[in-house]
Amino acid sequence: MEEKLTHIDAQGSMTMVDVGGKHSTARRAIAGAIVELAPATMDLLRRKALPKGDVLACAKVAGILAAKRTGELIPLCHPLPLSFVDVDFCIEGDTVRIQTEARCTGPTGVEMEAIVAAQVAAATIYDMCKAVQRDIVIRDVRLLHKSGGRRGTYNAEGFLPPSSIELSSVIESSSTIESSGVSMKGAPAP
Repeated sequence: MEEKLTHIDAQGSMTMVDVGGKHSTARRAIAGAIVELAPATMDLLRRKALPKGDVLACAKVAGILAAKRTGELIPLCHPLPLSFVDVDFCIEGDTVRIQTEARCTGPTGVEMEAIVAAQVAAATIYDMCKAVQRDIVIRDVRLLHKSGGRRGTYNAEGFLPPSSIELSSVIESSSTIESSGVSMKGAPAP
């Protein structure tokens, strides 16, 4: 079967995919991003001593809100009734690994919601830290996992999706710092 772009019609114009005839299935997507900080900035983040306050708590809320608004941000993306969104952070050296998860039962996937959540969480970390560092790097924003729908399951190379419902139970660490209900784990995300 030949793959084709779903948002381009026979005349080459962009079009929104009609999902009205598709069956609803359980959909799940996990995305990731990495934010690189200077050691001094990371120290301030860990101590919650940055001028704007608790960086990871704010980034978690921003990521969740962004996932819920994806249909308004991406022109041909359908608005979805999300049943679950989460944003987790893993501190590894001077990097913050972001892992987001979105779920719904519907006729189309939630990949964009997970990706937008990761991007906005990363941008929020930048915004919260820019007063002390301007050369923050945001990198490796990507889909790690998707399941449900006609195309089945996708896993990025080397990524093993959590089998449990709660994403944060996958990332285990001996050092965890609590931050307004946001866990910062000391071990890398899977």
